[in-house]
Amino acid sequence: MTVLVENVNSSISASLTALRLVGFWAPRGMSSSGNLFYNLYGFFCFMFLLGTYLIIQVVDMFVIWGDLPLMTGTAFLLFTNLAQAVKLANLVKRRRMIRTIINEADHILKAESTDEGKEVVSRCNRETAMQQVLYVGLTIVTMVGWATSAEKNKLPLRAWYPYDTSQSPAYELTYLHQVFALFVAATLNVSKDTLVTALIAQCRCRLRLLGLALRRLCHDADVTGDLLVPAAYEAVVAERLRSCVARHQAALLSAEQLQSCFSESTLAQFTVSLVIICVTAFQLVSQAGNVVRLLSMGTYLLNMMFQVFLYCYQGNQLSEECWVCYRVWALAPGIELRLFPRVKGERPGH
Repeated sequence: MTVLVENVNSSISASLTALRLVGFWAPRGMSSSGNLFYNLYGFFCFMFLLGTYLIIQVVDMFVIWGDLPLMTGTAFLLFTNLAQAVKLANLVKRRRMIRTIINEADHILKAESTDEGKEVVSRCNRETAMQQVLYVGLTIVTMVGWATSAEKNKLPLRAWYPYDTSQSPAYELTYLHQVFALFVAATLNVSKDTLVTALIAQCRCRLRLLGLALRRLCHDADVTGDLLVPAAYEAVVAERLRSCVARHQAALLSAEQLQSCFSESTLAQFTVSLVIICVTAFQLVSQAGNVVRLLSMGTYLLNMMFQVFLYCYQGNQLSEECWVCYRVWALAPGIELRLFPRVKGERPGH
């Protein structure tokens, strides 16, 4: 069993590797017993990283109900964990379709042979990698701030426990659990978000490669002065055009599959992010006496805003690339007349 997941996009490779390490992206070819143990391992990781937090934070909300400052102190992380649990459940539920989308895009982008096309793929990889690194950086700063801002004999994050957490060794063990689980859960959250946005970026990359292929339809044909393709090249260029049509349909299908897989979880994420941004802004006001905590809450606010920005940016870029392809396809009648100069007044194939 290989731990590292290979992909032409380094951001997707890193995201899937992180998910595999905690039991949410099973290697292919495992036996039935191996899948069973892997799923049990994933359930244990979920309970250790998120399940326990969800239970104790929900109980804490009931205990402190009515105290607005304390409720907001618990709510921002509770909502974050709820959104992450929804995204994990969606990933597990639709992993077969998601795996198909990933493998198809990886195969197509790896098969690109032209220098210009390889540069397009490389730019896409650099862009998503840079976004992931920035996202991870903001997350690490936030986590370190939370871990180091706890007052004496107090935990970094509010939660209810069925024992006295101020006594040793319960305090040290609970502190370590919170810090470790927080770092790993935050890494998983970054992995899931960057996985989705990188898949959107790859879909946009495929459309850009399609536009490049359309512009190169007649690159090696000896086009005459009246912009007519020689008869010897008509079949070759027509086949290229049919290939472009198939690639366009495949890219559109991939975009529809992405929407089908991630629309509900993205809606949940956006809804929760709006609440968290408001709650975190409220918490910033009450942290004036703790500079480290204030800075960590500020970076957490930037983190949540950057999370929303990633989805909006990649979605907008995909829409822009679709319009570019549609404008190129609008020239199809002219292309066809150049390819089939002997057929006048009708479209080829009619």
